[in-house]
Amino acid sequence: MRLGVLDIGSNTVHLLVADVHPGGRPQATTSRRTVLRLMRHLTPSGAISETGVRALEDAVAEARQTARAEGVAELLATATSAVREAANGVEVIRRIEDALGQPLQVLSGEDEARFTFLAVRRWFGWSAGQILLLDIGGGSLEVAAGSDELPAAAASAPLGAGRMTIEFLPEDPPGEGAVSLLREHAAAALQPVAEAFAAQPRPDHVAGSSKAIRSLARLAGYPAPGWSGTERMLLPRDALGSWIPRLARLPASARQELPGITPDRTFQIVAGAVVLHEAMRTLDVAELEVSPWALREGVLLRYIESMAWG
Repeated sequence: MRLGVLDIGSNTVHLLVADVHPGGRPQATTSRRTVLRLMRHLTPSGAISETGVRALEDAVAEARQTARAEGVAELLATATSAVREAANGVEVIRRIEDALGQPLQVLSGEDEARFTFLAVRRWFGWSAGQILLLDIGGGSLEVAAGSDELPAAAASAPLGAGRMTIEFLPEDPPGEGAVSLLREHAAAALQPVAEAFAAQPRPDHVAGSSKAIRSLARLAGYPAPGWSGTERMLLPRDALGSWIPRLARLPASARQELPGITPDRTFQIVAGAVVLHEAMRTLDVAELEVSPWALREGVLLRYIESMAWG
């Protein structure tokens, strides 16, 4: 069966198409993204502007056509923080559903954390033991922990890289003063998260997912041997911290020349680095390993599981 997952996020509209069967590993066939940066389309009242909504409609309609051309039997459409928290979210959801021709599942922050945690658990396996997950999107940061497929604790904080760029680092380059203010804000916002996770056992494995974390790992991390000859990426907190002042001094046009920093992430990579570094410090994480699977794979896996038991 060919399935599609349409992830309508704060930064992109991303379609993942995969061939699946019950009990099997999803085999991706197509992955297409449209960069929207919805956080830049917010009005002072917190609504998504008409320009932003029309861009959403166009991206969703294009993804729907691609899914049809690829022979997708079922399209699983989800939306996250940008749509969820918009002042005109109800109207935006209606217009997205009209463009899709089907209902849209709007995920809460904790839902995002749970789906992503499932994907990370399946990727690393039961031998990873107690997992701590960090995931940074455009609008929010998700944290989850547990030793099973469903996390024992899950939380979401409004610390996404796009959101923090607009609120704290609007200048290019942002400079050290703005970075310090963002660091203080992130530390305060993460304190309740740290308290909520204090009762969790010490993790055997710390995983980071999302494009922002993968980009930062390519910039400041290092490869290590994995299983069956594969390569895995590790990101030490100290190495990440040493890059932040340099990133903050560089204009966006220069950042995209660095390893791992793609043009669609160059504006918000500084905020992503600051938030991730502060999350690692607050949760006492010295190093994390990048997970290739994240939210979209989690949505796929949950659907496949329902197929198998059905």
